[in-house]
Amino acid sequence: MKKEKKNKGKKKRTGLKIILVLLLIIGIAGGVFAYKVTRNGGGMQGIIATTLGHDEETKKNLPVLTFLATGQSQNLTDTIILCSYNPQTGEASMLSIPRDTFIGSSPSRANTYDKINALYQSSPEELLEAVNELTGLEVTNYVNIDTKALRELVDTIGGVYFDVPIDMDYDDAGQKLHIHLQAGYQKLNGEQAEGVVRFRHNNDGSTYPEEYGMEDIGRMRTQREFITATLKQTLQANNVLKLGEFLEIANENVETNMDVNVIKDYIPYAVSVDIESIRTETLPGEPKFYNGLSFYVVDEEETEALVQEMFLGISETEEGTEGESATQLKIEVLNGSGDSDKLSEVTELLNNSGYNVTKTGEVTSTGRTTIINRTNISEERANGLKETLGLGNMTVGENNSNVDFTIIIGRDY
Repeated sequence: MKKEKKNKGKKKRTGLKIILVLLLIIGIAGGVFAYKVTRNGGGMQGIIATTLGHDEETKKNLPVLTFLATGQSQNLTDTIILCSYNPQTGEASMLSIPRDTFIGSSPSRANTYDKINALYQSSPEELLEAVNELTGLEVTNYVNIDTKALRELVDTIGGVYFDVPIDMDYDDAGQKLHIHLQAGYQKLNGEQAEGVVRFRHNNDGSTYPEEYGMEDIGRMRTQREFITATLKQTLQANNVLKLGEFLEIANENVETNMDVNVIKDYIPYAVSVDIESIRTETLPGEPKFYNGLSFYVVDEEETEALVQEMFLGISETEEGTEGESATQLKIEVLNGSGDSDKLSEVTELLNNSGYNVTKTGEVTSTGRTTIINRTNISEERANGLKETLGLGNMTVGENNSNVDFTIIIGRDY
């Protein structure tokens, strides 16, 4: 009897020791994990990076990722966007390429096969070659996304809030496309989201206003702004547990020549991108008629300058600055007012006031004008900028844009 009690006592003590050892191991493991999360940048970025087995060197060894993104619906594409992401600076760029861009050699003999989107049905490689010819870059990666992926992603995150720019009323029975939306800020489901990014004109022929960008130009602007809004609302902490669903959607609806393991390495750092500062532009050019057909003809000089700035980090306004201009504050102006005239108005105001506007672009519509101090400029000089502008919510941001201040123009301007 005494032996039995003694054995029971030993078993209890042994069991307690095992539990304490397990708790100690869990505590150490948790501490190590927390330490690694911190070393990997903390927050969602640190958690994902640590979970994927990254260390401090992983990010340092990641080069700039540039790829061509196309959107597919019934073997056609309305979306061709050249994208770039720099994990070291956090900068991201999107350059829309009009689907009617002329790639032929003879305007007098031009036909529909001289439009860049005709190459989409041939092969991604031919499309990449044409884009490289237009931009002077050497892009090798492509990502083709079926619009079904957009519908499913939007529905998975519970919808996307977006400011629809105009009333949309369009029907195409052949493509099973029906778009009926009123202008204004609203929550869109997957089907409505597809309609917004594919819309070009209404049943009666009316389209986006000229100041927004008519027909395909307007559609590309809406696409970029909707992509930005979707990214902003997808890359939130409450969606971390849906990562498996996102990957399943991508696996079923995305075709790419990139190694999955390579893409995976960028995910932790992409989630921390400042969505508001994503640079978005359209390939410079103008619509023209060749041989009775409508084309978009690229301005080669402007394209070269824009591509160098967006994808190679070279800005003409930053080259050769001497004397007084070298001491000017470098300003990035991003237009979120919804009024394209505001961008040129603010840029002109700042340049005339002695500031050096080195970057401009469009961002998702926002209510308040924001001034982001990126290089710890003194409060006195920051307030001087605010006084010049006349308004603006002052905040501090990371030094990741090669500028001293980023100004995001809001609807209140």
